[in-house]
Formats: sequence, C-alpha cells, structure tokens
Amino acid sequence: MARNNRQDKPSEETVAEAIRIAKANQRPGQTKEQTKMIAQGIQKGIDQYKKQQKIKAREMDKRRKKNVPSDIDPSSQLNPKEKTTSPVDIQQHNKLPWVLLLVSWVVFAVYLFSFGH
Repeated sequence: MARNNRQDKPSEETVAEAIRIAKANQRPGQTKEQTKMIAQGIQKGIDQYKKQQKIKAREMDKRRKKNVPSDIDPSSQLNPKEKTTSPVDIQQHNKLPWVLLLVSWVVFAVYLFSFGH
C-alpha cells in the first residue's frame, strides 16, 4: 500500500514543470485558480505520459530478455528463425536501384524526344 501512496503523489519536478507550462500559456484576465487548475491538468497529463513510458520500457525489457539466449551453447547462437542473407540476395537488392535509375532515364529521354520538339 505504501507503493500506491508514493505513486499517487507527483514529483516536485512534474509539479514545477506543469506550473511553468501553465504560466507560459496563461491568458489575460485568467485567475490564479484557473491557472492552478490548468497546471493540475497538465501535471496529470505528464504523470500519465510517464506511466505509459514506464509500461513501454518494461514491455521492451521483457521482450529483450525473452530474445536473449541465456544458457545456450556459444556455437549455436544463431536463432533458427533468423533469416540470413546470402550473397545472391544482396546482389539482387543492389541491382534494383540501378534498374530503376536506368528506366527513369529512358522514360525521360522518350518524353524529351516526343514532346520536346
């Protein structure tokens, strides 16, 4: 229960940041109470954002720990699900940009000769 009480209380940095943002966006004629309420809303938003980021970080940490092999033989470190690229695949991928460049120049030349005159 002490943990929940600690989480309910916002940090001083969050409160200060919320007040700073609320004062920076304060409208003329706005009362201090209104500014305080806006700061509380901003503070809640900051707290919610921090909670979401913590949840995401925990999930990423769990996924990272799940993917790291712990007691596996060093000789079998490759995951069988991982796709290895062969030199043939790399060569085919390197040809694609050049083919597209050549086709674009041919289309450009045809356009110039047909519509340029």
